[in-house]
Amino acid sequence: MTKSLKELILAAEFAAIIAVLSQFTIPLGLIPLTGQTFAIGLTATFLGKRTGTIAVFIYLLLGLIGLPVFSGMTGGIGVLFGPSGGYLLGFLLQSLAIGWIIEKTSPRFPKAWFANMVGALLALITGTSWLAISSSLPLQTAILSGFVPFLFPELLKSTGAAYLGILLRKRLHFNTDTIFSTKKQ
Repeated sequence: MTKSLKELILAAEFAAIIAVLSQFTIPLGLIPLTGQTFAIGLTATFLGKRTGTIAVFIYLLLGLIGLPVFSGMTGGIGVLFGPSGGYLLGFLLQSLAIGWIIEKTSPRFPKAWFANMVGALLALITGTSWLAISSSLPLQTAILSGFVPFLFPELLKSTGAAYLGILLRKRLHFNTDTIFSTKKQ
């Protein structure tokens, strides 16, 4: 099996995991609290920058073509232009940041936790900015409704994603450098 096929299979599997965890939703006004950011963090921590971001891209593409993979079993391009669209685009930044930081430092829990926090903050900033624009909200209102209520949950989800991602990497002896090598073993 080629490197790119292995990578795409893993990315597709994790896109499905993101879709499933996205359905765990707690309504909090305009923007719900979901399992999406946990799933994005886990994906990027486990798969790394490249494959993790491909998984997030596949997930977003599935939702944009209309499959009900976004929170609340929604999908379609209209969701991207709604109040939560910025958070969805922020997931790409979140995945890139988490994978990049872990690859540049080390796949250890403290670094993974830091990477997940940075990634979560990037997604929150992107989402809050879009919330203000798409809903014509003053920035202060957007921050109070789309950023502040999610800080503590993101701390918990980032901790869980970092811990589980690193644990899985260790238990499965997963290394992005060796798993995608084209050498026969």
